[in-house]
Amino acid sequence: MKVCLVSSSGGHLTHLIMLKPFWSKHNRFWVTFDKEDANSALQGEKVYHCFFPTNRNIPNLFRNTVLAWKVLRRERPDLIISSGAAIAVPFFWLGKLFGAKTVYLEVFDRIDKPTLTGRLVTPVTDRFIVEWEEMLNVYPKAINLGSVF
Repeated sequence: MKVCLVSSSGGHLTHLIMLKPFWSKHNRFWVTFDKEDANSALQGEKVYHCFFPTNRNIPNLFRNTVLAWKVLRRERPDLIISSGAAIAVPFFWLGKLFGAKTVYLEVFDRIDKPTLTGRLVTPVTDRFIVEWEEMLNVYPKAINLGSVF
């Protein structure tokens, strides 16, 4: 199985790194920002750098959509996993066109309100995971796995 892990740097990337027991067993590549923390954490991993800032930035949404098309066409992942933020949107939507399954992990600090990214990827997400029981009221079809941390 080939896995694409997509996130902004910082806490979102930390969320995905915490899933190492899963992704370390698979052929994988990452999509994240070209920032010192991300480059340090992903040293030795295959990484594609996306454009930032992403949140509410229409020009970078367009650039990242083009990037997503190119990367997904080249890599053909079976599974795309993200914990946000906005970089997940083009990868999830285009990933479905390429036949990928998608898993979204809503961020830990959201206890009873959705994120914008969560709302935007819900229609194309195969498994939506939350970390708080209260979030099942926000995302009724989600799966509560508890804290990743």
